[in-house]
Amino acid sequence: MVATADVGRVAAELLQEQWQGHRVVELEGPRRVSPNDIAASFTRVLNRSVRASIVPRNTWEALFRSQGMKNPTPRIRMLDGFNEGWLAFEHDTRKGRVELDTVLRTLTDRAL
Repeated sequence: MVATADVGRVAAELLQEQWQGHRVVELEGPRRVSPNDIAASFTRVLNRSVRASIVPRNTWEALFRSQGMKNPTPRIRMLDGFNEGWLAFEHDTRKGRVELDTVLRTLTDRAL
């Protein structure tokens, strides 16, 4: 997970760099987070208990479609890739600076 502010900052930095040919630059947040980390962050930001729950794999397609997704297959493949370990960073990887609590505080402050 990475903050949109970090995406913008890194994009601006990349536009100022010189290179030739094909280049892949990967961006991740300042640290990797688990679903439990995200729930803990929401708990801090909202000042109420939040917990992560496992959603059975065989229900993903119906769930994503019920949320309005027309073609959930790419998202399912991405989640499988992360969960099974075959999708990982392998190129020029940059680290973001904006922490998850900061992002969630910004989002919830605007919504409330």
